[in-house]
Amino acid sequence: MTTINDLLTLTSDWLFSTVLVWLLIGAGAYFTIRTHGLQLRHVHAILSAVRGSRDGAHGGITSFQAFAVGLACRVGTGNIVGVALALILGGPGAVLWMWVVAVVGTATAFSESTLAQVFKVRRADGTFRGGPAHYIARGLGLPALGAVFAIVFMIANGLAMPMVQANAIAAALQAAQGIAPWATALLVVALVAPVLLGGLRTMARVAEYLAPIMALAYLLLVAGILILHPAAALQALISIFEGAFGLRPGLAGLAGGLVAALLNGVRRGLFSNEAGLGGAACAAGSATVTHPVKQGFIQAFGVVVDTLLICTATALAILVAGPAVFRPGVTVADAAGSLTQDAIASLVGEWSRWPMAMLIVVLAYTTIIGAFSYAQVCVDYLTDKPWAARGLQVAAVACAGVGAVQKLTTVWTLADVLLGLGAILNLVALVLLSRWVLGALRDWEAQRGRASQSAPGDEPLFYADSPHLPAELEGDAWPRRS
Repeated sequence: MTTINDLLTLTSDWLFSTVLVWLLIGAGAYFTIRTHGLQLRHVHAILSAVRGSRDGAHGGITSFQAFAVGLACRVGTGNIVGVALALILGGPGAVLWMWVVAVVGTATAFSESTLAQVFKVRRADGTFRGGPAHYIARGLGLPALGAVFAIVFMIANGLAMPMVQANAIAAALQAAQGIAPWATALLVVALVAPVLLGGLRTMARVAEYLAPIMALAYLLLVAGILILHPAAALQALISIFEGAFGLRPGLAGLAGGLVAALLNGVRRGLFSNEAGLGGAACAAGSATVTHPVKQGFIQAFGVVVDTLLICTATALAILVAGPAVFRPGVTVADAAGSLTQDAIASLVGEWSRWPMAMLIVVLAYTTIIGAFSYAQVCVDYLTDKPWAARGLQVAAVACAGVGAVQKLTTVWTLADVLLGLGAILNLVALVLLSRWVLGALRDWEAQRGRASQSAPGDEPLFYADSPHLPAELEGDAWPRRS
């Protein structure tokens, strides 16, 4: 097992430290250029995408529910522990590069979610399924490769992810209150079983409320800290810009200087907002919307919430706490696991450790729900047999219970490798199918241009035979004009 784990660790480090970093940045830059700066030209549409997104599911899941599922996966323990690690290794300047990556990543998130909508399929129960497996199969004409993606993502999100997130819950509860892992295992099973066994609609309904509420609660907590410490908050912002451009060498991370800030900020930003990794596209393709671009905008908004708001909140809380808990170049990487909790406790009191532990528990719980929904989409791509979906649901619940009581180094690394391989397949498909993304965007822009002149309240409607598309879409997911 040691040899296997070493090999998996080597592969994971190579994928996430080299290959995927450049592929994700390249894809973001590519779609930013091809869409003529979509995230700037349509910033109002992105920021207002949530408005009205809870309407019109017609038996499926709403646009907002799909957004909430993606948010449940994006906003997790990585926003707390991962950002702390980025600060330790890259200094305050890493935060600015996280922002840059988020701006670029909105174009990728928009593209994969729009594409998932374009190539989604209608199921017999009135719901839709879409995502990388579907647009690889239907857009590229490679159903076997779509199946490879589905299998990889199904294992990583449906089996491995419940284990590692349950393990995080057990660690948080044991550290905060000394709760035994076996007791946590029973709790986790009791919490996840009703939701996972309820299917995609149940998962979407739970995520619709839980994920946004927890994200908002965390933001309000940090906002209160910033209001009570205005001078320290201003100094924290100044240190971010100084560290990002190497204006104060003392703010560099352990690896030293501008390069450390850039690399660690880029990595944290890329893997926190998940733009281009393919997961959010699985959620996006399940929504019922009037136009693919509408879901593209709302999933792009998820990147804004994750990185520009949640990750920034974590970074500012740590920086405002100052030398009492964090010193650039001095604080060691092993402190990342509790750094955010230590910072908040130093600012508002020791009483906050238990609420912060509960926050981590809920974030890990919502990540289980969101990740499994991705796996559900993948198993539905592979087969429409009810027993297959039920078998995966039962296995996921069992994995969550086991994960709470076992050390999972190998499982965690395996999940990383599988997600990395799936991301490579997704990014290649995105670039090859970019004409469909641009066609859908042109269709939406053309209709919005006409509506602004005639009927400003009209929503753009998408048709399978739109003249802006490279070809006519097959299937019954989208209507035709004629």
